[in-house]
Amino acid sequence: MERVNHLLQRLLGNQRFKQRYEQMKRYILEHPDVQLFLRAHERQLSADAVDRSLMKLYEFIEQHGNCRQCPGLERCNNMLPGYHPNLVVNGGRIDVEYDRCPKKVQHDERKRQESLIQSMFMPREILRASLSDVDLNDNGRIKAIQFAERFVAEYEPGKKMKGLYLHGSFGVGKTYLLAAIANELAKRNVPSLIVYVPELFREMKHSLQDQTMNEKLDYIKKVPVLMLDDLGAEAMSSWVRDDVFGPILQYRMFENLPTFFTSNFDMQQLAHHLTYSQRGEEEKVKAARIMERIRYLAYPIEITGPNRREQNI
Repeated sequence: MERVNHLLQRLLGNQRFKQRYEQMKRYILEHPDVQLFLRAHERQLSADAVDRSLMKLYEFIEQHGNCRQCPGLERCNNMLPGYHPNLVVNGGRIDVEYDRCPKKVQHDERKRQESLIQSMFMPREILRASLSDVDLNDNGRIKAIQFAERFVAEYEPGKKMKGLYLHGSFGVGKTYLLAAIANELAKRNVPSLIVYVPELFREMKHSLQDQTMNEKLDYIKKVPVLMLDDLGAEAMSSWVRDDVFGPILQYRMFENLPTFFTSNFDMQQLAHHLTYSQRGEEEKVKAARIMERIRYLAYPIEITGPNRREQNI
């Protein structure tokens, strides 16, 4: 420390350095934000304390200037990206503390919400869906949003609550609605899982080989809110229907775990799909048992409209 003081004294003895130092000091102390801070804390700070804190004040000016010309969180130029500086008095001297800026807070909150939404075989971008962006151009969407808003507001773990069975043609926005509901639930710290059904059933078949099927099945059965997307798009076998799909629905029905579905089939068409296995066997009773569970778990709403996928081509 003694060597530093001697060095500083020698530098201050240099006329050129002294002029530059005085210019810098004047620049710092005349800065509007610094002046505002010094006036607010003049009783706590001596002149010597201010002089000793010039580098901290300069750091604040530079970092605060970056914030005023913010290029966005991804290109933040501050020493701590996403954090903005605040001047504080600490032990009779001036110090700089850093807090998350609004953009960083928003980014972290979005990441926290995304972490509450698990997905299997689904594109991550769909998980940024919002109910406020859903087109209200048909009665089905209006009813679905009203149901979803009520569901989110009234959700309690263990409470008997129906989900939705959204059915309609290709590309009308059924999956988007599921993801939007999942996001609303995440805002209330309710975890959910969205699963693309055809891939799920294929994965279950492969899991027989590495003996992980029961573990995966158990996880899906017990998730607080389950969303099964594109039910009916898979080639239904008796094994999938009776040993995978059936146990999932049975457990969730008994445990009052809300379940949502999307499908291109209405319930009558889905019942026909479940009745005939890949081998052509007709099993009406087993199919009816599955349909009974779906009706118990979810309220059907038809979604209509143009194919948005074709419109985006």
